Amino acid sequence: MAVLAPLLVFLFIIAVDFARVYYYSQTLTNCARSGAFYASDPWTASESPFTSTQDAALSEARNIDPPPTITERTGANGSGHAWIEVSAEYKFATITGFPGIPNEVNLKRTVRMYVSAIVPNTNP
Repeated sequence: MAVLAPLLVFLFIIAVDFARVYYYSQTLTNCARSGAFYASDPWTASESPFTSTQDAALSEARNIDPPPTITERTGANGSGHAWIEVSAEYKFATITGFPGIPNEVNLKRTVRMYVSAIVPNTNP
């Protein structure tokens, strides 16, 4: 038992950190998706309780402290269709510092959506 206990504790801590990284990654994906959805649809933005893309994105990360960094970027494709890109970034810290395992991991998730037209385009 004295030989296996440190190895089992080490494996348990690695498993817990892996689960935490996965959870934070999913939360960041939801943040980026909510922010992009808010910014891509003018009707959603006008009826939403949120006042900005950042507010909409951070509504998915209320349980993360400090909150992730939300950035947005706009552009257009070759045919002139506008898009919005929202990124959520967070510096994740592991539970403990073991040799060979990084103490901090930068997590970043980005979602790009096309912006909906306010009125349908009737020109062919």
